[in-house]
Amino acid sequence: MPSRAPVGFGSRRTPGSPWVTWGRVQLPAVPRATPIPSQSGPRKCRRPPASPGLQRAERAGRRRGAVAGLAMLCGRRHPFCLWLWLLLLLLLPPPPGARGHGDHARSRDEAAEADSGRAWKAFQRLREHLRAAGALSRRYWALFSCRLWPEACGKDEEAPARPLGWSLPLLGQQYLDILTTWYCSFQDCCDSGDCRIINNFTGLEADLRVRLHGQHLARELVLAAVRGYLELPQPDKALALSFHGSSGTGKNFMARLLAENLFRDGLRSNCVQVFIATLHFPHPKYVDQYKEQLTGQIRKTQERCHQTLFILDEAEKLHPELLEVLGPQLDRQTLENHRAKSPRSIFLFLSNLGGSVINEVVLDLLKGGRSREDIRMENLEPHLQAEIVESTDSGFGHSRLVKENLMDFLIPFLPLEYRHVRLCARDAFLSQELLYTEAALDEIAKMMVYVPKEEQLFSSQGCKSISQRINYFLP
Repeated sequence: MPSRAPVGFGSRRTPGSPWVTWGRVQLPAVPRATPIPSQSGPRKCRRPPASPGLQRAERAGRRRGAVAGLAMLCGRRHPFCLWLWLLLLLLLPPPPGARGHGDHARSRDEAAEADSGRAWKAFQRLREHLRAAGALSRRYWALFSCRLWPEACGKDEEAPARPLGWSLPLLGQQYLDILTTWYCSFQDCCDSGDCRIINNFTGLEADLRVRLHGQHLARELVLAAVRGYLELPQPDKALALSFHGSSGTGKNFMARLLAENLFRDGLRSNCVQVFIATLHFPHPKYVDQYKEQLTGQIRKTQERCHQTLFILDEAEKLHPELLEVLGPQLDRQTLENHRAKSPRSIFLFLSNLGGSVINEVVLDLLKGGRSREDIRMENLEPHLQAEIVESTDSGFGHSRLVKENLMDFLIPFLPLEYRHVRLCARDAFLSQELLYTEAALDEIAKMMVYVPKEEQLFSSQGCKSISQRINYFLP
């Protein structure tokens, strides 16, 4: 029986053929050993000597054949074999001539180069196959990310992908649905993407109690109003809260705490929109354009998210026509025009309007022996509402929002006292992870200006500019 050299596991060789078949890939066979006579014993087999370049070419051909064989064996069975292919690709050397050794490979035998070239073509076909699989995988990742974050989804180019051995399109769609369901199981998701809504009422209550100083009325009213509204199964209107008080009393800080505890991304959330009158709507002659921008932004945000938060700072400086276009947003919705996609919207109006009358009423109550914590809403609401309606410096009190009682609550922010300023200074040190002393807190509090001139009970700027003043006490 003629002698044959072994060609390896999983391969077969036809007698007399110079090729070895591995799966569907043909590779050059190792040259058959030539028997030579031996003087000391039975005949032995010895390969003819080969140059180093030819040996390297043979080894590379065998490795590429192994990769091609694994591809044929594994490719039609399971998609996870793709990772095995990629690992093997990293271990493969470049083809002969790619690293400057072509002259050595061709120096011995031109036939070996031709055989290696055929194996390299098979390897290139495998690489194209893997590229197609990679392109399709990237496409499914793009679909998954667009489903969760639609605002960051661009018009990416379709990657051409050849049909693979397994049913990757169907499998990819199933994986996409599973991943989306799993992600939304612990994150509230909108119909068009992830809004990252958390509605952390426990955290909101703790923040308002610990971080917001001197505002027991605002804390109680806002927490009760927001919790009650968001727990309604089907609210028929938006929640409108109007914050009123002097500068630095915590109106913007309260709005930020709401955003941080209702949405995981806080003010950076795509479901939260902040409008500043003097910044976004500065020129009255462009009011028609501003009206389209404002209503368009509100509509897009409500279409994106089923729970939204809109903050309108310096509301007393908004143009009257802008206030009027907000009327339909705050009015009750009938069954015919009810917004099914965005049933919950919270509007916060921040204004310094009414700050002076709030300070006067609080000062009178304190002079009369009333404790600050004993001041109730009924002590302030009539005076605040009258001040807003009678104001001639702003059209806010004459707008439909106030006249038709579209505002659910007018929330007063009380003036801050010396002890509250010290607490704000302490929080400023802690937020920057800096050490502080009681003497430093006293010094910062004394740097503020207090009104009225005789009593000097209230800080004229509240806690504003406290964070800048602590720089004077840094080493």
